[in-house]
Order: sequence, then C-alpha cells, then structure tokens
Amino acid sequence: MGTTCPIGGRFWGGLTGTYRRPAALRSVLFAVAHCMCFPLHPGSVSDVGAMAKSTFPLDSLLTALPADLSSALFAKAHDMSLTADQIVFLAGDAGDGCYSIDDGLLKVSVSAAAGGERILAILGPGSIVGELSMIDGAPRSASVSALRDSKLRFVSRAAFESFGRSNPEVYRHVMILLARRLRDTNAALAATSFLPVKGRVARALLNLAEAFGRDVGSGRIVLRQKVTQSDLAAMAGIARENVSRILKEWMDRSWISRLAGYYCLENRAAIEREADPDGDQ
Repeated sequence: MGTTCPIGGRFWGGLTGTYRRPAALRSVLFAVAHCMCFPLHPGSVSDVGAMAKSTFPLDSLLTALPADLSSALFAKAHDMSLTADQIVFLAGDAGDGCYSIDDGLLKVSVSAAAGGERILAILGPGSIVGELSMIDGAPRSASVSALRDSKLRFVSRAAFESFGRSNPEVYRHVMILLARRLRDTNAALAATSFLPVKGRVARALLNLAEAFGRDVGSGRIVLRQKVTQSDLAAMAGIARENVSRILKEWMDRSWISRLAGYYCLENRAAIEREADPDGDQ
C-alpha cells in the first residue's frame, strides 16, 4: 500500500555519526530522496517529494537550513523573473537545480494521462522548489508553473554539490529534514486514503487558510488567494461536482462564505471537525 524505501532500516540505524562522512551521507540522501519519488499506488500520479505535512509544505528541505548556511548557499544564485502562467519546469525534465521564491506564487502539480490535474502544493515567498531532484539527480517528478508574476533565485546542482563539499554540515540538516518529510508523507498518504470526500475538501481549505489566511476577527479567516472549485478539486483529488455540492452545503450552514472570488472560513472549528472525523467532537 505505502512506499517501500529500498534502504529500509539501515537508514534509520545508521544515522549516528554518518554525517561525519560526507560521501557516505550523500549516498544515504540520494537513496532516501529517490525512494520519496516512487509512486504511492501502481498507475497513480503522485509526487511524494513535493508533499510535506499538508498540501502546502511548511518545511522545504532547504528552507529550514540555519540562516548562515541558507544565506551562503543562495548568495551567488541567479535571479530570474516569471510572468503569470509561465512554466518553471515540467515533470520529466532534468533536475538541474532548485529555485527559491522571493516574490509571487508557484503551483506544483502532476497530470494524469487522461488530462486531469492534481495540485500538490501552492508555494509563496520563502519556499524552495525542486530540491529533491537537485539532491538525487532524478528527473522532475512534478510540474511547476507561476500563478502570478514571480521572482526566483536559481541554484544549480553543481553549485549545491560544491557548497556541500566546503560545508559538509549542510548534509546533516538535509538528512534530518528528509526524515521529517518521510514521516509527513506517510501522514499525507493516510489522509488521502482514508478521509471521506468532505474531509478532503476541509483539509484543502484549512491548508489554504494556513498558507494564505488572515484573521479578520470573530474567528473568521479570509483566504487571501482566489481559488476556484476546480482548484479545490485538484487539491483534494476529487471531482469538481463533489466540491460544488459540499461547498454549497457549507455555505447554507454558514461555515464558509465567498465574495469576489475569495473564500472566508466563517466556522473554522466545524471545518476542522470535518477534516478529522475520528477526532474529539
């Protein structure tokens, strides 16, 4: 059912002291990054590497580096600008580096052969995208495009490897974050596998609130990003018709509202209960 990591328990049992041997640690990181890109189910479209705690990752593998390491890594990055709808890279492209988002908004998605899209993440300033392929050298496992005009910084794989040789401690931090990512992937897989459709929509709305929400008082959370029903369907992995029916029901109950394309969570507690149907009521 789940993803099987080819290095198994040897990874977890060998962490102690491994970071003192950068070459050995790089091999561990490559293996773990590779196993994180295996499909969750035969024939499914998924990019495990792009998923973290939720649809909107709080911790990219490089975002959580200590400030001095992160600043040094991106000090000589190449600046680039994107217009809305411009493609950063496509699934299957060579993994030649990663991008730090200084301004704007990017969408990470995968497409099915029949033409359907699954949005895996929406990333804003401070996020990093493309780091898994940079680590293991495998082709991109998801596509990334700009939702609006954006400014990025690009670090090549060669620059990262050179930085790692002179700053081997970077691998220890990346190893810890990879381990966290594997745990979060298991949680995301469980949610996708077992949550009912209402729970999936609730989870998508809560993730949007976490990433783009603004508390306007009395517990009301406005999502400062326009989202369509098709977007929510792509995030939740269900049909748009189901999303439309669920949103109408929740609007009738005054759990959510929508004005000029912006959703507002009027009753966050009720939506949280839908996202965790087995939790405390």
